[in-house]
Amino acid sequence: MDLGPQIKSVPLSLGRPTRQLLQTGALIGFWWLIQSLVNALHLPLPGSMVGLVLLWVMLDRGVLPLHWLEHGADGLLKHLMLFFVPAMLALVDHPEMLSLLGVKLFVTVLACTLIVMAGTACVVELGFRLCHGSVR
Repeated sequence: MDLGPQIKSVPLSLGRPTRQLLQTGALIGFWWLIQSLVNALHLPLPGSMVGLVLLWVMLDRGVLPLHWLEHGADGLLKHLMLFFVPAMLALVDHPEMLSLLGVKLFVTVLACTLIVMAGTACVVELGFRLCHGSVR
């Protein structure tokens, strides 16, 4: 039974905060589902990474329309800095992080951040080239 046209014709009368909350809940639910699946299958990968790839594939293939998750993802990105507050509080509680150990951790985090940024830039560039058909 194909419900595609019926779902598309339903007016979206929810307010933006309600829609954002529901979409954020859907993203968290999707993460929880994939994490449970990864744990059940004993996969050696983090559930968040598997979920990210699955979500990207579903969005790219049009299985999941972007507007179903767009406001929730925007809300999470707007409040991303709040997720780092516990890390800052841990730094205040552990003064040993301001010694050589802290320097080592800082260098490691900085190097990893640069690697992730470079990897992300390469993937975005490759995706852009694939979309525009200019892959060499």
